[in-house]
Amino acid sequence: MASHSSCPAIDDRDETTPLLPNTCNAEAQNPSRRVTPLPKAQIAALCLVRLVDPIAFTQIFPYINEFIAFLHVTDDPSQIGYFSGLVESTFAVSQLLFIYHWARLSDVIGRRPVIMTGTLGVALSTMYFGVSSSIVDLLISRCIAGVFAGTASVVHTVLGEITDSTNQAAAFPLYGLVWPIGSIIGFQYSLQLFRCLSHRSLFRPLIGGSFSSPASQFSIFKQTIFDRHPYFLPCFVAGLLSIVGFTLAYFCLGETLSTKRRFSAEKGYDHISCTSEHNTDCHDDIPVSPSARELLSFPIIRALSLSGFALEANGTSFGVLYVLFCYSPIHSGGLAFPPSTIGYSLAFAGVIAGSVQVFLMPFLLRRIEAAKIYNLSIAAWPVTFLFLPILNVIARCGLDESTGQLRSRSHSALWVGIVIVLVLSRVGGIAYSASMILIRNNVPKPSYLGSANGLVQSSMCFSRCVSAAFASSVFAFSDKYNVLGGYFWALLHASIALIGCSLARDITRNSKNMLTET
Repeated sequence: MASHSSCPAIDDRDETTPLLPNTCNAEAQNPSRRVTPLPKAQIAALCLVRLVDPIAFTQIFPYINEFIAFLHVTDDPSQIGYFSGLVESTFAVSQLLFIYHWARLSDVIGRRPVIMTGTLGVALSTMYFGVSSSIVDLLISRCIAGVFAGTASVVHTVLGEITDSTNQAAAFPLYGLVWPIGSIIGFQYSLQLFRCLSHRSLFRPLIGGSFSSPASQFSIFKQTIFDRHPYFLPCFVAGLLSIVGFTLAYFCLGETLSTKRRFSAEKGYDHISCTSEHNTDCHDDIPVSPSARELLSFPIIRALSLSGFALEANGTSFGVLYVLFCYSPIHSGGLAFPPSTIGYSLAFAGVIAGSVQVFLMPFLLRRIEAAKIYNLSIAAWPVTFLFLPILNVIARCGLDESTGQLRSRSHSALWVGIVIVLVLSRVGGIAYSASMILIRNNVPKPSYLGSANGLVQSSMCFSRCVSAAFASSVFAFSDKYNVLGGYFWALLHASIALIGCSLARDITRNSKNMLTET
């Protein structure tokens, strides 16, 4: 067993040296050290639990407008969009308000009970949504679901605590694959594009689109609860998936908070043990949960939070702008694609994202420091935004005015450009996994990991809440007033992405300073 003295001296540390004492002790600084086996059951449970959040959030989008009309919330059809937007946003706002509080609670009572509570809460509130009989029921159920979905940051924390530097190159990309898989399997593009865009709903989930109003499609559901509540079945299926995640977490997920591992070991769940008698965090029975102000006093945590806000702004804005850009007429600065074509390109983007996570991310992590990977991936975003107007130039130059169609050579060049843009955007998405690794490796104390993850995730969640509306507004402004030829939106978001690059460089700088001070 490695002793505490096996950790590198402060002068020998660099920006990739983990600050977690138990990680440091378990991982002797030996390039030929043995790779720690991955706890496969734990990671499988985490991936399924992680999948609960996007499913619960998006499965209502295909039918929410019809649901509100079914409940006779308003007699004015033009007001349905307002109420559906209100219902949809309630989830995100509630999640934002509770992410950090769940993270701090997990520092006190443990990760496992928080994750299980959140997963079960999402399941029950999602089912409650399906049997709602008024707008008040809809809002309450979505609010409750958002509150419990705030435990997502704790899932990130557990992943950091069950891995070390020898196996994180395999674990984090695998975990990052969950979202692309969900995008491919769970989402289809909604034909009601602009109605969805006004509510930040860019995709049509397979669950919500396939299972709503089952009694009108299958006679077996007539004269049942699914007939009286036509939108209960998609909620039931989504809730059932959450219950499966809860069950898997109960049987497979071990407690990873050091001060609570004794109870977990007694129950037979523990997969991680303290590796050094000198590790005070392993034997300290007094939970420590820092305040947000205390965490932000550390330059590295502050840099990760600010950079995380910029990263999420890039990702969310690109999702909105790409769809608007593809749908808009060519003479208005877009590509005039039909919804089906946009949907295929988005599905292809999901395939690219999965390939990047499986093949490129592990390769990079084994050869390049996490901070450098983060900086390189962030640097892809300004190029991504600036490349979009070039696609419109290709379409303009290759448009046959007599037929209104693109010439074959221009059509091929256009799709080559689209592939480049989508690949760049997925390379930019590598930063999400790199961010989790940087948090894990640079927390001031092991007991701060949960709160640090919660703080960074809160920053990202807040960015999601404002970025979509901002991006769509800027696009509409650019188009309406033809600012910079209608390309103002691209220049502005490229400039914002450059600010994100500057914030990302602060992570490397502050990481080095923090290690020196430590």
